[in-house]
Amino acid sequence: MRTGMVALATGLLLLRFLPVLPPVWLLLVMPLVALMLLPFRTYPLAFFLFGLAWACFSARSALHDRLPERFDGQTFWLEGQVAGLPQTIDGVVRFQLQQPESRRTRLPEQIRLGWYGGPPVNSGERWRLAVKLKRPGGLVNSGAFDYEAWLLSQRIGATGTVVDGQMLAPAQHNWRDGLRQRLLAVDAQGRQGGLAALVLGDDSGLSPADWQVLQDTGTIHLLVISGTHIGLLAGLLYGLVAGLARWGAWPRRLPWLPCACIVAFGGALAYGFLAGFEVPVQRACVMLGLVLLWRLRFRHLGVTWPLLIALNLVLITEPLVSLRPGFWLSFAAVGILMLIFGGRLGRWTWLQSWTRAQWLIAVGLLPILLALNLPVSISGPAVNLLAVPWISLVVLPLALLGTLLLALPVFGEPLLWLAGGSMDWLFRFLAVMAEVAPAWSGPQVPGWIWPISLLGALMLLLPEGVPMRLLGWPLLALCVFPPQQTVPAGEVQVQQLDVGQGLAIVLRTRQHTLLYDAGPRFGEFDIGERVVLPAIRRAGLTRLDVMLLSHADADHAGGAAAILEGLSVDRVLAGDVGRLPAELQAESCRNGESWTWDEVTFSTWIWENAAPGNQASCVLKVEAKGERLLLTGDIDVDAERAMLADGFDARAEWLQSPHHGSRSSSSRAFLRAVGAHSVLISRGRNNAFGHPHPLVMSRYQWSGMRVYDSAESGAITLQLGARQDASGERQSKRFWRD
Repeated sequence: MRTGMVALATGLLLLRFLPVLPPVWLLLVMPLVALMLLPFRTYPLAFFLFGLAWACFSARSALHDRLPERFDGQTFWLEGQVAGLPQTIDGVVRFQLQQPESRRTRLPEQIRLGWYGGPPVNSGERWRLAVKLKRPGGLVNSGAFDYEAWLLSQRIGATGTVVDGQMLAPAQHNWRDGLRQRLLAVDAQGRQGGLAALVLGDDSGLSPADWQVLQDTGTIHLLVISGTHIGLLAGLLYGLVAGLARWGAWPRRLPWLPCACIVAFGGALAYGFLAGFEVPVQRACVMLGLVLLWRLRFRHLGVTWPLLIALNLVLITEPLVSLRPGFWLSFAAVGILMLIFGGRLGRWTWLQSWTRAQWLIAVGLLPILLALNLPVSISGPAVNLLAVPWISLVVLPLALLGTLLLALPVFGEPLLWLAGGSMDWLFRFLAVMAEVAPAWSGPQVPGWIWPISLLGALMLLLPEGVPMRLLGWPLLALCVFPPQQTVPAGEVQVQQLDVGQGLAIVLRTRQHTLLYDAGPRFGEFDIGERVVLPAIRRAGLTRLDVMLLSHADADHAGGAAAILEGLSVDRVLAGDVGRLPAELQAESCRNGESWTWDEVTFSTWIWENAAPGNQASCVLKVEAKGERLLLTGDIDVDAERAMLADGFDARAEWLQSPHHGSRSSSSRAFLRAVGAHSVLISRGRNNAFGHPHPLVMSRYQWSGMRVYDSAESGAITLQLGARQDASGERQSKRFWRD
């Protein structure tokens, strides 16, 4: 039976790795074949087919509930009820609307909305809204966070921006939102937002600086409700009953073990209900219930049964949960703990158990974190030795008890004040550790290395004395120091990152790297920090020879500060220098400057009489083995005309579309002079500027150019000097992508 459960889980998990979903007829055949196989010894194959068919049916249902393509980018008047806990971040109110209704068409069951400068929105309210709706989508870069997959895992069928709206009906008895407001209103020594995250799972009160500290120290799991919190509370309640029984303070007529299990599970369910019972909490409660049941009655079944049953129950309930990184990390962490403490011949002291568990979990999760392209906390194992007991024994009991006693402010508010102060002291400690040892973002790991490194981690988790165990170290090291692809001499690897409405292009020769523009920044939303910097680090790079900013507009230079903070940059070169922040210490781009790296020639041009802004963009031409690329920033028709009048050799096989394809650029004379066979467009899908303009697209078509559009292709990569076609990241098939 255990083999059958492993096969069932394998079928359910396979969904995550499918490039396309099987056709409907095949999904109908799979269960029939499985039923025929059940009576025979091939029942594991039957379980596998059941799991795969159910997962694919579930995924098809979620994809079918997306906004129809013909309505993408259109504005609707709709009505619906606010679900979950709305968040206000940087003046943007973000919330989900469930079961929205419109007179024009049937809408998805759930849509995720943002309202810039909108009024307060509370859970349970009913609103009538004018919304510009979009199909689920996101930036697509190699190894980056896949927002589209996350939306599908949440079964969100559309996103949108609210244009106008009015509330139709107030919330009816929404106690969670009311409780959040109470928590945020108390004096918790500045840590009200952290308490709301700890008690209710509402992380909107955590600042970007707090998030960075938690990420650097590997302690996010302690502040945002997950299986950790459920386990901590259950462990406290179980330990309390067990301790009372051991000290003789528990009533002898009540068997302590069943009572401890019931109290622990009841407390976990109550906490889960308080937290909204989201998928991570459901998963934790299922696992906890099985572990307690195992502890109470079925210890003879071994430790793997609870994990297998919980894994299958969670996946059957919501197969799309496998698209979330947290799913893999949580089950992997539990599996690692079972492997660490199961089957050992000797006993560890409590101190040995605690310390070894921390560093062994770090070893076991390392290849998984890198495979998921998540940062690795260097200080995490040491920090968690103190942070976990501090949260579990001090902050969490005070926060929950204070929340329960909020009806009696004279008792509840002082407890929350103490909880906030305790959390603040923890953050002070975490900030010091984050400064000393920030998180490490490893290079992108080739697919063939990941299973080898995982095998190495498993070998190191085995008990001491197991033959060949120490060979796990070199195997594990492969994911930390993977072989890097080198660029042939005389060629350039060009990657136009998918940064939405902006521009960032990474150019690598054999020994040098140049970044042309750094992506946009709007308020606290910094694409330079979130996309460009991680992409450079995933390439195994820690420094840039040159960062060239075409001009000072936020969609081109907004991410520059984050790049300078995260990487060593030898030289910053820019057009429109006068409008750039002084701290960038940028040199002015000069007309006619040229240099050679690894047999590749770079040359710049700038219009000396340009007005500040787009016209002052610094143009870069790159030539590798006779093949040329022209990067133009946001120059307009006047700048194009000035370039040709200056005698600049604009001929190139590849052209970066001036000003994202704006109507004010890409004149016919300029396109004739360049003579490119392909054009690269970097823009946001359904952007407010209408880029690229239909007139410009017709000119590209008239010129015989092949168009590579980041909104349709994702990040675009080409090998300049190899005379090959470019490739888009969306060519890597995923069943959830359009």
